Amino acid sequence: MKKIIFTKLNGAGNDFILLDERLNSKLEIKPKIIKKLCQRRTSIGADGVLVISALAGYDFELKYYNADGYEGSLCGNGSRCAIHYANTSGRLKDNKTKFLCSGVEYSGEIIGDELVKFNLNKPNEIKQNIEVNIDNKKFICDFIDNGSPHLIVNYDRLKFNDDFNKFSAIEVGKKFRYADYFKPKGTNVNFVKLEGDKILLRTYERGVEDETYACGTGSVASAMISYLKYNLQPPVKVITKNGNELLVDFKYVGNIFLAVSLTGPAKIDFEGQIII
Repeated sequence: MKKIIFTKLNGAGNDFILLDERLNSKLEIKPKIIKKLCQRRTSIGADGVLVISALAGYDFELKYYNADGYEGSLCGNGSRCAIHYANTSGRLKDNKTKFLCSGVEYSGEIIGDELVKFNLNKPNEIKQNIEVNIDNKKFICDFIDNGSPHLIVNYDRLKFNDDFNKFSAIEVGKKFRYADYFKPKGTNVNFVKLEGDKILLRTYERGVEDETYACGTGSVASAMISYLKYNLQPPVKVITKNGNELLVDFKYVGNIFLAVSLTGPAKIDFEGQIII
């Protein structure tokens, strides 16, 4: 048995368990432990686990683990929560930060009380108008890898009769997530609906294997595609499943996205200890 000290945070409803290596000596990160911590109802429950540790030349190093127990790709809201925690734990000196995640350098800053900005790098890959086959039907979608792979699906193209807030994003999202086009690793799936100058967003997350209340990198990917295809100008407001607002900003110069950022709420919900 081992006692683990944790902090529970959420970024616009995307919830995480943060483990600080300062407080947890000889911390062992194993899939079965991550899965146990993230299990809802019988444990703490979360979309994923954030682990921060000291690293020379940086304010901290961040590792992100999906609820399935395995290390995940870049997590935008998780990064914002980690920045918020790093500030409250005294790691930041001037409200700005430079940190490492999955071997890649990122930055961010504290904008205000529980308001955090995370700066992303330019996308690794953009594919517009790709054809994805689901249930013997062809859907024209878009794809961006901005540290995490994201499929963007225009909800109106699905021609569902259901209200956007009521359709089964889990059932439909799972089909896109496991589509042959994205094998073997799969993809995150973002359903977008434009409403004036805002994007309504619902996301099925790979690794969580469920719909999450918000997705940071998914919000950024959706805003970029909405700019390219529907001329939605930055900064773009993205409304999450639970009604929170995330702000995505960027510049588009020479067919390249630059100065990409994600700003929104990040809160510490509670702290505690658990015996594993």
